[in-house]
Amino acid sequence: MIGGLATGAWDATRNLAEGITAPFRDPVVRLGVTGLSRAGKTVFITSLVANLLDRGRMPQLRAVAEGRVLAAWLQPQPDDNVARFAFEEHLAALTAPEPRWPEGTRRISQLRLSLRLAPEGLIGTLRGPRTLHLDIVDYPGEWLLDLGLLDRSFAEWSEAALARAEGRPGGEAFLQAVRAVDPSAPADEPALKALASVYAAHLAASREAGFADCTPGRFLLPGDMEGSPALTFAPLPPAPDAPRRSLWRECERRYAAYKRHVVQPFFRDHLARVDRQIVLVDVLGALARGPQAFESLRGAMADLLAAFNPGRSAPLARLLGQRRVERILFAATKADHLHHAQHPQLAALAEAMLREARDRAAFAGAQTAAMAIAALRTTVEDRVTHEGRTVEIVRGRLADGRQVALHPGDLPEDPGRLLAPARAGAAEWPGAAFALPELAPASLTLRPGEGPPHIRLDRAAEFLLGDRL
Repeated sequence: MIGGLATGAWDATRNLAEGITAPFRDPVVRLGVTGLSRAGKTVFITSLVANLLDRGRMPQLRAVAEGRVLAAWLQPQPDDNVARFAFEEHLAALTAPEPRWPEGTRRISQLRLSLRLAPEGLIGTLRGPRTLHLDIVDYPGEWLLDLGLLDRSFAEWSEAALARAEGRPGGEAFLQAVRAVDPSAPADEPALKALASVYAAHLAASREAGFADCTPGRFLLPGDMEGSPALTFAPLPPAPDAPRRSLWRECERRYAAYKRHVVQPFFRDHLARVDRQIVLVDVLGALARGPQAFESLRGAMADLLAAFNPGRSAPLARLLGQRRVERILFAATKADHLHHAQHPQLAALAEAMLREARDRAAFAGAQTAAMAIAALRTTVEDRVTHEGRTVEIVRGRLADGRQVALHPGDLPEDPGRLLAPARAGAAEWPGAAFALPELAPASLTLRPGEGPPHIRLDRAAEFLLGDRL
C-alpha cells in the first residue's frame, strides 16, 4: 500500500511538472500503435514514418496537400530508458533488392519524428513556423491483453483461462496436468515450474492457431523475466479453503506480483500517457482461421479498449499532465490482399466486429473511426474469368518466390452473416471459405520524394494527426 501511494505521488508530481512546462515547449502528440501479434505494427510504423519523411504518396493528409508541412526529421526520443524503434533497419529490410518482412515487435520501443509546419492566420504569421513532435510508441501485441487482468482476481482469471483451454491446441495436456495436482497441497517449486511450462506451451500453440485471448502475455515473450516467480504460475480450479503456502495461494500471490511488477508499470509508464491510438486488427487472418479464432479476436479487442482511458481531456486535466485518448482508429490491415471492390465490406466487418469496443470509447468522448488499410502494398489488382464469371483478384509473391493470383473469398455485405456463427461457436463458416496465404513484400522502386506504396495510410494519418497539423 505504501509503495503504491509513493508511486502515485511521484506520478502526480511528474504529471504536474509536465503540465506546467507544456505551454513553454513545442507541442507533442504521443501516438500509441497497438494490436495483437501479426497485425502489422512494425510495418505500419516504418511505412508511416517513411511516408512522412517523403510525402509524395500522402495526398489525403490535408496538411501535406496544402503544403503546410515544410520539413520532417528524426531526432532523439524523449525517454532514455525505452529502446529506440529500429526504423532504418526495418526500412532497409522492406526496400532491399530481395525484400523481407522485418522482425515483429518483441519489446516496447519509441521513435520521435519532428514536423516543421507553416504558420496559419495572423497570429501564426507573426510567430513564424512551428514545430510539432510526434512520439510513436510501439507495444508488443502479446502484452496488450494483460491490461484486462488489472480488474480480475486470480480466481476470476483462472475460471476464464480453464474454460478457454478446453478444445484449444495444447489445452488437453494442460488440463490433464491441472487434474494431476492438488491445489490445497503445499507449494512445490518443481511442480509449479512444470505446470507453468505446460500452460505456456498451451498459450503458444493457441496463439499459433489464431486465438487472441492468450494471457498472461509475458508467458509468450518473457524477455529477461524468464524463470522469475512472477512468470511461474498457472490457473487453477477453485480451492476456497486452501491454506497459506499451498499451491493455490502461491499461484494467487505470484499472479498478484505479475500485475504489480509487470502490468501496472506497463500501463502507467506507457499506455496511460498516450493521447492518440491506432488499433491494428488482422481481420482477414482471423477469418481464415475460422469462426472461433474470429470470435476470440472480437472479444480480445473489446477487453483491450476497456483498459484505455478514452475521452477528451479537460483543460485543467491537460494542464496537470493527465492525458486521455482523444482519437482511436480501428484499422483492418492487409487490405491489399483484397480487390478494392471488397474494401468497404472489410471496413464494415471491422466496424461491426469491434462495435462493443468502439461504443465504449465513443461513450467516453473519444472520436473513433474504422477503415481498411495496407501500410505496405504488396499486390496488384486484376480480373480473371472463372467458370463463366468475372472474378476480381490480386496478384502477389509468396515467401518462396512464386507468383500467385489471390481471391481470399467474398466478404458479405451484411457483417452479421459472419458475426452470428462466430458468436454461436460454429466450427466452420457456413457456406463460405476464406484463405489467406502469407505474401512476401514486393520489390520497390521509390522515386525521390516518395515513401513506400500503401492503401489509405494518408487517410489514417489525417484522422489521427490532421487536427494537430
